[in-house]
Amino acid sequence: MTGKNKGTGKKGFSGNIAAQNRKARHDYHIEETFEAGIILRGTEVKSLRLGRGSIGEAYAAEKSGELWLINAHIPEYEAAGNHLQHAPKRDRKLLLHKRESARLLAATQRQGMTIVALKVYFNARGIAKVELGLARGKHTYDKRTTVKDRDWKRDQARIMRARG
Repeated sequence: MTGKNKGTGKKGFSGNIAAQNRKARHDYHIEETFEAGIILRGTEVKSLRLGRGSIGEAYAAEKSGELWLINAHIPEYEAAGNHLQHAPKRDRKLLLHKRESARLLAATQRQGMTIVALKVYFNARGIAKVELGLARGKHTYDKRTTVKDRDWKRDQARIMRARG
């Protein structure tokens, strides 16, 4: 496996996940995913490297023509002095190509979709990235169907293991 990363198939992904939104795929139909850079302060980066971030309620929204990550919680880094700290719930600017940004904004305005943060990770070069998902909300019956299918696949695998 020279030259490729294990598992994901994404270029540059090393698997160093700092925060993950596990409920996003349960609550939303993810139509498409995008990788975006994020502007962070030094203490935010150090806190994320410790794996202390939370993006369970984070989403991206437009402010003055740019995309911002809203509601992501990155706790303060205790080793830094009090005057160097950041606000844990501040809005953080996302870095995308203009075409990607325009496409995401158009989808949210026209089609009633939302942009959900799926995970924050560090790529092979050590740069913090955010995986965004262009999502449509699921209804309760869709969630039940997803759970039923997942349980059936698990039972199916258990039966095949027992036979084989």
